[in-house]
Amino acid sequence: MAAKETMKLVANNKKAYHDFFIDETYEAGIALHGTEVKSIRMGKCSIKESFIRIEDNEVFVYGMHVSPYEKGNIFNKDPLRIKKLLMHRFEINKLQGKIKEKGYTLVPLQVYFKEGKVKVEIGLARGKKLYDKREDIAKKDQRREAEKEFKIRNLS
Repeated sequence: MAAKETMKLVANNKKAYHDFFIDETYEAGIALHGTEVKSIRMGKCSIKESFIRIEDNEVFVYGMHVSPYEKGNIFNKDPLRIKKLLMHRFEINKLQGKIKEKGYTLVPLQVYFKEGKVKVEIGLARGKKLYDKREDIAKKDQRREAEKEFKIRNLS
């Protein structure tokens, strides 16, 4: 029997797709405390302004906001604390090599539950210039217009 993969999306970083070209994606676990996991299960997580750094061969996510769990009292942690990401050594080494290249950075793309564990999708990204962003917006508008036209044509 094929194992069915269950995936529940918690947080999505749409701004990353607007600001960066995403070249590769990686999946990483995240080291959390009990009340943080409960808070994420309730959907109280934001990765809008977060970024990822590699320090001493370990990967950390900065600026990921996990709201305090309401029933957590003294066990709650700082909502913006630096969280360690769990990745294989060869993946970390590969990412370090890529980041040393000009213009690459790491950004979190989404946070989700996979088989009961909290996972973070990381994107190896290059920054977009202003004209690239304008080009993407123009393409979206054209696609939206085409869909609208198609819908009107099919209704009559």
